[in-house]
Amino acid sequence: MTLKTRYDAVIVGAGHNGLTAAAYLARGGASVLVLERKDVIGGATLSAQVFPGIQARLSRYSYLVSMYPYPIMQDLGLALEPRRRATAGFSAARVNGKLKGLLIPNDDPVGAAERFSEFTGSTDEYRGYTAFYDKINLFASKAWATMTQPLISREAMQALFTTSEERAAWEMLIETPIGVGIEQHVQDDTVRGLMYTDASICVLSHPHDPSLRQNRTMLYHVIGNVAGEWRVPVGGMGRLATELERKAREFGAEIVTDADVIEIAPSGDVAITYRQGEQTHTVSARYALVNAAPSVMADMIPGHAPIPADEGTAFKINMVLKRLPRIAIEGVDPAQAFAGTFHIDEGYANLQMSYHTASEGRIPNPIPGEIYCHTLTDPSILSPELAAQGYHTLTLYGINAAHRLFAADNETVRSAVLRAYIDGINRMLDEPLEDCLAVDANGNPCIEAKSAVDLEVDLKMPKGHIFHNDQTWLFADGQYQPGEWGVETEYANVFICGSGAARGGCVSGIPGYNAAMKTLECLQG
Repeated sequence: MTLKTRYDAVIVGAGHNGLTAAAYLARGGASVLVLERKDVIGGATLSAQVFPGIQARLSRYSYLVSMYPYPIMQDLGLALEPRRRATAGFSAARVNGKLKGLLIPNDDPVGAAERFSEFTGSTDEYRGYTAFYDKINLFASKAWATMTQPLISREAMQALFTTSEERAAWEMLIETPIGVGIEQHVQDDTVRGLMYTDASICVLSHPHDPSLRQNRTMLYHVIGNVAGEWRVPVGGMGRLATELERKAREFGAEIVTDADVIEIAPSGDVAITYRQGEQTHTVSARYALVNAAPSVMADMIPGHAPIPADEGTAFKINMVLKRLPRIAIEGVDPAQAFAGTFHIDEGYANLQMSYHTASEGRIPNPIPGEIYCHTLTDPSILSPELAAQGYHTLTLYGINAAHRLFAADNETVRSAVLRAYIDGINRMLDEPLEDCLAVDANGNPCIEAKSAVDLEVDLKMPKGHIFHNDQTWLFADGQYQPGEWGVETEYANVFICGSGAARGGCVSGIPGYNAAMKTLECLQG
């Protein structure tokens, strides 16, 4: 490919946000070049054949879709189907020495109420659970549309909430630690825990953290497309990246892989220097859009002061199974339990205890996490032969596995944490998970683990933070002013278009869209 020497916009990073920005800019008539460090596009949304000889394309780093706006999918004409799961979630707890399970179906409120009553011994818990999420849905109905608009002030957003019910939702989510709302609505430890997990994904926090970072984290997990439902992308998460690449190229964007950007010089035109093999190249642009963490961007700009990185807590385990394991609770069908979010040691008390343990630099035991089974909803990521034989994929997403635990000895601690998670899973099973694992072409069990340190190395996510930094409020706050898009930097021609922008994270495409809108405004102005 023969590249031009100057573009309207150069985008650093071909993850889903960079590709979203590229598609909109190219469609808007801008000349666009995307530079990707790796030899494949997709970043954290790629799909890959992880295990030799096993024809299964796993969504290796991110799994489900909630935040990516359906209007953007439709506007760009993406051939992507986010498919609903039959089960919302499954949790278990030991009561008087006996393991009990709570399976929450989708689309069956009567059945869900009965399950709650059987599990908790009370009809109040389901009412409190639904009342809590009614407040969240009410909040989302007001706030979601603002995500792809210029930022408004805190006061302007609060003014959208006019009724007493709306003001109560605002108070619970914006003004008060989310633990207060959870504890007011439900009493059961397991139910409280499954509600709080959305506030604890990849952030080291606790329900009553006065910083409210747990509230901000929860918002991004529960308001996507108003309903806040996490769905399975048919074909795997890589299908989203592939579709975005297709549309970006169709609109005229140029995409170059194996192009490691080493410097961004924002003087006059932006000069972007990148390394490709043994050669170094420089290209200029009117605007640079950086689909990388703000701290990574700062390191690319000569003379820029370092930006501190927030700590990530993600631990990811990818597995291929030759069959689903039996669950150690009579009457629980594993095909139902694993079809939703399968919670492991995510009781409310343990989530808090594991937070304190990890904060002190020790491995939590038990360590909480949750499992997703893509193939029960969408078997297309398996070869027809594996699907016919009953193979499945499982992915575990760990909580409170803080980066600090792995920093000194990643290999040893990763192995210990992997073992702790397998033990946690096995406590819920009637047979060892190890007996159900498929075996790859080399005779090895099909299981891999990635710590926060591995994510930092693999994806250049500082401290393994999958959202690049802690989540922001949905309104102007701190460094951004009302009327800005939340992508601006101190340089007039450099914008953040990744998860580290305001209103980023959770595979949303929103910062990519917002950075494109900001750039088009500047190009047309």
